Amino acid sequence: MEHLEPKAAFDFLKRNPDALFIDCRSEMEYLFVGHPAGALHVAWNDGPDWLVNPHFVGQVKRLAGTNHTMRPIVLICRSGNRSNEAGGELERAGFTRVYNVVHGFEGELNDQHQRNSLAGWRHDGLPWEQC
Repeated sequence: MEHLEPKAAFDFLKRNPDALFIDCRSEMEYLFVGHPAGALHVAWNDGPDWLVNPHFVGQVKRLAGTNHTMRPIVLICRSGNRSNEAGGELERAGFTRVYNVVHGFEGELNDQHQRNSLAGWRHDGLPWEQC
């Protein structure tokens, strides 16, 4: 798995229009916090129990199509941790072109335990939307 800073991921997606961009945060995060423009949603884990989605790989395969193992898959979550775990699972399932967006959508916590102030997709001013 390759790890890309948000701006590098944005550039990668522009250069690779066949890439599948997956936001793997919870449904509530995707809908209410916002998400990168163009990202599709497939939760890695979700509430109320925050169990890993047993259908994650299958859902990504369906979105990726017949050549799913070779299609670039770019994963993003809140801070890069869940997307890293999800990417590892995709690789174990045979995907060969998996990319993790480090710092994720909101970045790490600052000293005041707030996000969006140190790094991340939104912090870097990249396009995002809210439902």
